[in-house]
Amino acid sequence: MTSWLKRALIAASLAVTLPVAAANYTIGTGSQSGTYYPLGGMLAKVWSENIDGFNMRAEVTAASVENIIKVASGQQLAGIAMGDSVLAAVNGEAPFKRPMDVSVLFALYPNVVQFLVPADSDINSVADLKGKKVSVGAPGSGTRVGSTAILSALGIQEGDFKAQSLNYTATTEALANGQIDAGVIIGSAGVGAITELALTRDIRVLSFSQEELDKIHAAQPAYAGMEIPADTYNKVPAFTAPAVWNVLVVKKDLDPKLANEMLKTAFDNMDGIKNVIADAKSTTVENMDRLQGAPLHESSQTYLNEMKGN
Repeated sequence: MTSWLKRALIAASLAVTLPVAAANYTIGTGSQSGTYYPLGGMLAKVWSENIDGFNMRAEVTAASVENIIKVASGQQLAGIAMGDSVLAAVNGEAPFKRPMDVSVLFALYPNVVQFLVPADSDINSVADLKGKKVSVGAPGSGTRVGSTAILSALGIQEGDFKAQSLNYTATTEALANGQIDAGVIIGSAGVGAITELALTRDIRVLSFSQEELDKIHAAQPAYAGMEIPADTYNKVPAFTAPAVWNVLVVKKDLDPKLANEMLKTAFDNMDGIKNVIADAKSTTVENMDRLQGAPLHESSQTYLNEMKGN
């Protein structure tokens, strides 16, 4: 047998027996002390284990704004983002310079706007933040976008207080060490960063009046009031605060077949995800389109219609 024929047969054999390399993807999340990261990790695990040729990992990011930009530019397959940031992206409003080419695969769970202060602080309402040192969230985060928009809706601009740009972990550390007077974390009720802080420090979460909630909703329709019961955090009294849905975003032109596989696999395995991530209890087919004003991916709309029997 000639050498070239041997090489040809070996090449043909390898082509048949070697597995096709899996496509590698990332899902944009947030800081490791929030809910985005573990939830994104669970989704990545479920998809990697159940979709052929699919390998995904969760990426730590500055959260919503960064995730949307990376999804739109093809740097991430999917990203978790707050609803108000997604609406701004779709409409090309600040902080986005143009409309972003993204759509919603499905809604996840609601985020609560939580203004943290020491329990003995003289800050009892958002109006009392004037002149204080306040962490409004890391640059590129949904917390930064949401907190400044909410303060603006209540007539408070960044020049009215001493703004600090800290992520979840840095915010709770600075509050614990007395380096800031207040800090904003927009996350699930029971988010880890606040849970850990409340175990070592006596804190409160500011409660919003109905008048304040109405002003916020008028300026930011994605937000609605939510009542959070006492002891959601250690020794923290009940409070009422604005809340907005988090969603999973993908590119509008994501391959419909892959999008459908991701949808079906996620919801088929949601019970297992809920066992690890309590907030996933809100991630249901019925809630898929909870974010009004942002388009669902074409596969998501088809899947929703089929599941509803339309």
